[in-house]
Amino acid sequence: MKIRRVNWPEDTVDFTQLLLTSQSPRRREMLTWLGLPAGLTHADVDETPRDGERPSTTATRLAVAKVHAAESADDGVWILGADTVVDLGGVSLGKPADPAEARAMLRQLRERAHAVHTGVALYHPRTRRLCTRRVTSTVQMRAYTDAEIEAYVHSRDPMDKAGAYAIQNGVFRPVAHVDRCYANVVGFPLCAIAALLEAWGLALSVNIPALCLAHFDYRCPRPDVGISL
Repeated sequence: MKIRRVNWPEDTVDFTQLLLTSQSPRRREMLTWLGLPAGLTHADVDETPRDGERPSTTATRLAVAKVHAAESADDGVWILGADTVVDLGGVSLGKPADPAEARAMLRQLRERAHAVHTGVALYHPRTRRLCTRRVTSTVQMRAYTDAEIEAYVHSRDPMDKAGAYAIQNGVFRPVAHVDRCYANVVGFPLCAIAALLEAWGLALSVNIPALCLAHFDYRCPRPDVGISL
């Protein structure tokens, strides 16, 4: 197991497994990169933003709601939740409801900069201990054409993505530039997850920037910069 105890708090229970509250294949895959004993569960949460709620607040609130909606009878299981919101000028763009909404989102984003917020939450049900982090990246979209939008929407790839796009899609390649965390735009900021575990006395023996370089060919310019409570 690629993990070790550091500054282990007296009230922290032994860690046996990390339970991820997500059906996202991207998050599932990225979780395996950490080399931890891990499992998956589903949290049924209404992801609709509240009236007047900032997109960054929505991301953190929904991550917390997901871990509270999950259950585990094992004292050694810690529950991890994540939620990603695309923020275009203060307006939250979640997952498109249908192809028409996916087209509209992609047209709104075209040639514009926006923020991507991912909230992550770590929770232990028995002790009710909760810790959160949030990462924000700035993304500049390229000048893709209407024909490219149609082909991408036809692929169905946008339908389970916040903002209707995947930065890592090798065919559409919608992003011209990303500032700060690439993994955050994918939807699973590994640096923030490592920070959560360390806050609870566990340190990963993997190099997060090296993981991003190996899997995304992205060299992190400022590791751990941009993580907020």
